[in-house]
This record gives sequence, structure tokens and C-alpha cells, in this order.
Amino acid sequence: MDEWDSVSASTMWMIPGQNQSWVSEFILLGFSSDPTTNSILFTVFLPIYLSSVLGNGLIIMLVSLDTQLRTPMYFFLCVLSLLDMGYVTTTMPQMLVHLLAHSQTISFAGCWLQMYVFSALGIAECTLFVVMAYDRYVAICYPLRYTVILNWVLCTWLAAGTWICGFFSSLLHTFFTMSLPYCGPNRVNHYFCEGPSVRSLACMDTHVIEMVDLVLSVFVVVTPISLILASYIHIAMAILKIKSTQARCKAFSTCASHLTVVTFFYAPASYIYMRPKSSYSSERDKLVSLFYNVFTALLNPVVYSLRNKDIKRAFLKVMGHGRVEW
Repeated sequence: MDEWDSVSASTMWMIPGQNQSWVSEFILLGFSSDPTTNSILFTVFLPIYLSSVLGNGLIIMLVSLDTQLRTPMYFFLCVLSLLDMGYVTTTMPQMLVHLLAHSQTISFAGCWLQMYVFSALGIAECTLFVVMAYDRYVAICYPLRYTVILNWVLCTWLAAGTWICGFFSSLLHTFFTMSLPYCGPNRVNHYFCEGPSVRSLACMDTHVIEMVDLVLSVFVVVTPISLILASYIHIAMAILKIKSTQARCKAFSTCASHLTVVTFFYAPASYIYMRPKSSYSSERDKLVSLFYNVFTALLNPVVYSLRNKDIKRAFLKVMGHGRVEW
């Protein structure tokens, strides 16, 4: 019996009156079992995590301090940064600890909670991207009525709705996965408790659960993508009617940042949750999940900061450089 087998055997408990053992802990295998490789990965991922938190935190601070950023667009950007901070913090700190620690276990309850919060924040972010697309649609198609249509009451309700949608929808996904019987191997070939990876360990046929999960994935992925595409079709038609080349380029620029982060988030997420089971590859899925979990949270503040003059101006103002003209 090797080291992992001995750990696995110690994480089972017996149900009284039944000749059946059930998993009480999961072992997150992560990326490697080699200590040297894990140390290298730690030095790579720690700066990425800190940069993600600091970058998104900076955007929240700038929007909060600068009165000129008190617009619906920057309000939703602030909400996105808050979601990204929570999203990456749900998985990265534990992964960093496991890269250096000898034990890589997580309790059943801890796995349940991580899966739930991760899914909730992910679904909330999917919904928020739709809201942000609607914001750009109103700003470009109805510029004179922008602040009237997207008043602060509506903005608050839209932001709250994204969180409610995420935490409610995630209940179904998490419940179906964690209610399965786990009585055999408890090694999750992932760096966190992701639904498909955990579900593959269930000691029963999960075909029905996978179909239900696919329907939920269609609802939280395909529906938002369709609404975003519909918004940008109307936006493109409105931009093409603008006679001024400079105004047309400015309108396209305000949409480019949003489209960039949407693409980097939805493309890998769609692959993970909407592909057939026959194409499942745990090693490839771990790498793909890094894009929509880790790198997207790092990309968002970079994209919005580098392409946004208002964010640059607010940053220099906070740093004490006064008003800067661009």
C-alpha cells in the first residue's frame, strides 16, 4: 500500500448497520506530486494571485474614491472586480497551501462549500456580463437617455440580481453532485473541488445527473452568450450609423474591453461544462480551468486599466499627480 492508499483508507467511515464505507475527505492531487515542481508552481501562482487581488481591489478603490467614475459602467466594473476577487480566492489560497504542505486533503463539507461558492460566483459573473452588455447597449443606442434608463435603483437591482441568480442556481448544481454516494476512491485529480472531477468518483451511474447538469449549464452559459450577442448586434448596427470616424472608434473601444474578458471567460468555461463525457481529460481540464478561474481574474483589471483613460486618470489622481490630460 503506497502513501496515497494509506491516506485514502483513513478517510473512510462506516455507516452503522450497513456494510458500506463512505468518503469523509477528498484528496486534491493538484498538478504534481513532486516537491520541487510544486515549489516552482508556488513561486509562479503566488504573484498571480496577489496581482489579481491587488488589481481588482485597486479598481474597487478607484471607483469608490473618484466621483467622476460614479457611472453605471464603472459601478458594474466594480461589481465584476468584487466577484473576481472572491472567485479566485475560493480556490487559489488552498491550492498554494497544498503546493507546499504534505497533506492535500479537504473535508467533505469543505469540498461541498468550495464547490458551491465557486459555482455561485461563476454563475453570478456569467449573469453580470449580460448586464454589462446591456449597459453598453443603452449607452451607445440611447446615449441621451442613458442615466435615465440605467438609474441607480435599476443598477442596484441588476447587481443584486446577479448575486441572487448565482447563489440560487449553484444550489442545484452542488446538491446534485454532492448528494451522490462516494464510497470508493477519494482522489480528485484537480487542484480544487470542481463538479465534473468530483462527480467522476461517485459509485453509481451519474448519467441522469450529468444530463441535469448539462441543462443547467445551457441555462447559465448559452443563454447569457445569446443575450450578449444580441446586444452587440444592435450595438454594431448603431455604431455603423455614426458618421464621425472618431466617434465610431470611441464607441468600438468602449466595447472591446468587455468583449475581451467575455471571450476569455466563456470559451474555457463552455469547454469544461458543456462537452460530452467521452472527451473528459482531467489533466487538460486542470489547465483549461486555470484560464476562467485564475487568469481571467488577472486579465480583467489589466484590460480595463490599459484601455481606459478614466481609470488611468483616477489612478494618477489618487497617487497625487493631480489632473492629467490624455
